[in-house]
Amino acid sequence: MISFLLRRLLSSIPVALLVIVVCFLLVRLAPGSPFSSERALDPATQQMLESKYGLSGSLPEQSLRYLGNVLRGDLGDSLKFRGRTVLEIISQSLPRSLLLGSIAFLLALGLGVPLGAWAAARNGKTADKWLNGFALLTLSIPTFVLAPVAVLGFSFALPLLPPAGWGTPLQLVLPSICLALPFVGVCARLTRSGLLETIGADFIRTGRAKGVSEKTLILLHALRPAVLPLVAYAGPLAASILTGSLVIEEVFAIPGIGQFFVSGVMNRDVFLVSGVVLIYCLLLLFFNLIADWLTAILDPRIRLQS
Repeated sequence: MISFLLRRLLSSIPVALLVIVVCFLLVRLAPGSPFSSERALDPATQQMLESKYGLSGSLPEQSLRYLGNVLRGDLGDSLKFRGRTVLEIISQSLPRSLLLGSIAFLLALGLGVPLGAWAAARNGKTADKWLNGFALLTLSIPTFVLAPVAVLGFSFALPLLPPAGWGTPLQLVLPSICLALPFVGVCARLTRSGLLETIGADFIRTGRAKGVSEKTLILLHALRPAVLPLVAYAGPLAASILTGSLVIEEVFAIPGIGQFFVSGVMNRDVFLVSGVVLIYCLLLLFFNLIADWLTAILDPRIRLQS
């Protein structure tokens, strides 16, 4: 297990470096300039600014220079938010995004797993069909549609929750639900399909023949192997929730890393965009590693290989 973790960590390093170089090049190749404004800059000033921020020379030279700075722990200064480093912006905004994402992640699992188990126990019945319809509905509505509708419904038509902002627990309710809802259906369907497959196994039939109650069979015996697909999906799920928070943070005016990322893209802030992408890449690699580790714990038959 330890050797596997070490191999995965070592193999993640070139992946992260490749991602950040590709992102840097894509932002630099995009139309526009990070130094453009309403008044055009003269060529001398433009060249001076590019030289100051390390954006002079050819694109390979710029990318190698930036990569060397990243390896030294320097993500550069923001070109949009002058006087602030990328590390400073990320350290201040990332905890807010992680809090929002963590609540949404727990909601997705806390609602999806019980709903999936409940549907599996009623396979083929009306309740099972309603759950499948609900899962398809949540998967079909994108967050950029769901979030404004939720604000109109629960903040203006029914003034129950704040429409936007950050700082109070009530301001977390709507964005957390909107971020988690599309993934509740996925978790429910994965749990349902895993349970239906496990319920038909020989050890479940043996327990049922011995008179073990159906509730005990599902909760104590069938649920653990049934959630293996869900655990494998938990890594990409966590990453999807974090990246999905970009839209949610914009709609609900949450000062998280998503707002800075969108602002960086709009203003060609290459250092801010590349730094945020690097953080998301590292989080995705970390969550996938944790998911593989938990899968091995739940099912000792699995032999992890690099």
